[in-house]
Amino acid sequence: MSGIEGKVVAITGASGGIGEASALLLAERGAKVVLGARRPERLEDLALRIGRSGGEAAWIRTDVTRREDLAALVALARERFGRLDVLVGNAGVGLISPLDELRVEDWERMIDVNLKGVLYGIAEALPVFREQGSGHFVNIVSTAGLRISPLMSVYAGTKNAVRTVSEGLRQEAGDSLRVTVVSPGFVHTDFADGIPDAGARARTLDTRDRIAIPPQAVARAVAFAVEQPDGVDVGDIVVRPTAQD
Repeated sequence: MSGIEGKVVAITGASGGIGEASALLLAERGAKVVLGARRPERLEDLALRIGRSGGEAAWIRTDVTRREDLAALVALARERFGRLDVLVGNAGVGLISPLDELRVEDWERMIDVNLKGVLYGIAEALPVFREQGSGHFVNIVSTAGLRISPLMSVYAGTKNAVRTVSEGLRQEAGDSLRVTVVSPGFVHTDFADGIPDAGARARTLDTRDRIAIPPQAVARAVAFAVEQPDGVDVGDIVVRPTAQD
């Protein structure tokens, strides 16, 4: 299967930012999207907007720290649309702070969401892809893992762990499955709202407001990977502002 039309795409973290933009663009191009996130009211609104535009969407509240929620997301795709072609692992949190502050619970939260959440998605979708003989994982990582900066070591570590897992998965996947990682730079989303350190939050917001690209730019990268013919695997895409160091 090549192109986007008719593909069934499940997206975590779909209630805003890159996930929402990806859902809208893929649905516009003919995909059937299955939306997962922790904010059901936003998922319902997004599904309604897609439906009003002539697209097809289903949604289910999804907390990626719960493996059973990922199982339900994959099951919904199969029940509603008969299969699952693509899983976009987009859900993530960036609770950045100096290591000296010892925010261990924040470190654990980033590991649970950013890394284990992707692993739970793989655990649920991989058997389905094997059974179908095709499938595509698209995992959203970060340029924070390409250039390590102060305050971001744990966040970058979780994203680089996903990068490593994705490459291992790609090598194990054989000739029937595809694996893509997309590394966004500064994107104009609500990412900074969850940063607990006030100074880091202010600096991140300032940089975002000066140089950030819209989430639609990353959505186009996701769509580019998804639309390739089955024999073409786009392994790694970096999308960042031209003004970013």
